[in-house]
Amino acid sequence: MSYSKVHTDDVEKVSNAMHFLGEPLDCRQVGVTMARCDPDWKGKPHDHTDDGHEEVYILIEGEATVRIDDEDVEMESGDAVWIPPESTRQIRNGDVESSFVLVSAPEDTDNRESEQSKWVPDGVQG
Repeated sequence: MSYSKVHTDDVEKVSNAMHFLGEPLDCRQVGVTMARCDPDWKGKPHDHTDDGHEEVYILIEGEATVRIDDEDVEMESGDAVWIPPESTRQIRNGDVESSFVLVSAPEDTDNRESEQSKWVPDGVQG
């Protein structure tokens, strides 16, 4: 089979919000998490300094605040934010349920100086 598929409801929920999808999908480098956050839910503050993963948080539904280092970034449905590995991040949900897709992958530190990074796609079909 040339693809893998999983439904988030079939993946065990962690911290009352997170469905870690990378392993069930057999991802090789990218981490994918679906977060369904109840009202007033707060994630654990953390960074990815040890594993070097940059992250993108995409708010699919609702409103929430992502605390990055010492700054509150207000997000509404459709917003996306990139977070470097060394920054501390925490989702702080508001009064209504929200849904995020979180994507992570190792930073391309090998080619940081070069013009063409191995992480830059040649094109997107669509």
